[in-house]
Amino acid sequence: MPRIATWNVNSVKARLANVLEWLKSASPDIALLQELKCTTENFPRLEIEDLGYNAAVLGQKSYNGVAILAKRPIEDVLEGLPDSDDDQARYIEGTVDGVRVASIYLPNGNPADTEKFPYKLVWMDRLRDRAAALLETEMPVALGGDYNIIPEDEDCYDPAAWKGDALFRPESRGKFRAIEYLGYTEAFRALHSGRGHYTFWDYQAGAWQHDNGIRIDHFLLSAQAADRLEACEIDRTPRAKPKASDHTPVVVTLRDAA
Repeated sequence: MPRIATWNVNSVKARLANVLEWLKSASPDIALLQELKCTTENFPRLEIEDLGYNAAVLGQKSYNGVAILAKRPIEDVLEGLPDSDDDQARYIEGTVDGVRVASIYLPNGNPADTEKFPYKLVWMDRLRDRAAALLETEMPVALGGDYNIIPEDEDCYDPAAWKGDALFRPESRGKFRAIEYLGYTEAFRALHSGRGHYTFWDYQAGAWQHDNGIRIDHFLLSAQAADRLEACEIDRTPRAKPKASDHTPVVVTLRDAA
């Protein structure tokens, strides 16, 4: 049963000890990392490879950055969304053991009254186009990452506090649903309901200590992958560590192919 994780590490160099510790203990078959905050050349490849992982990396100095780590070969790597001149390192895609995976770091979009919000919406349109093209391959597809989208009110500790935020705006949520409507399944909500399931806690105002979180890290699965969905869990353990990322991993388990 392949286990695929997604985790915004908020600087892979600054959190390297935590990242290596979690990879050793959780041992996912595939790990999708976001917000590396380092160039491709400065990614800690040797340390990652020492744990038995191959790495496909698209880095950027000080900002953004995405990677796919896998215990098996990563094939047919695509860096960036097709037909885009975007110079921000936010998307990388590859095939591992017959499953097409993508690590996604979707734009935040704030402040919502600036050019950052239209950029987010256009980026999501491009992601939808790519998601549609991937469905045509009829491969199992797992699109994992930091979507910077709070899909529903129940995915937020205080919806009123987030009203007007780019993560919560109806335009953003509508773009997320548009990808789902193509035929993708949001893995966590396929198996869990209710409030209190969060993947991000701000560093300010004791958000972690008070469990004032939001759920913005997601897996969208094609029908071929969703048919194999066994589990999807949020692992809160890394968020409690010293010098933790403000995000915590989400792990999907797929049944072996028939």
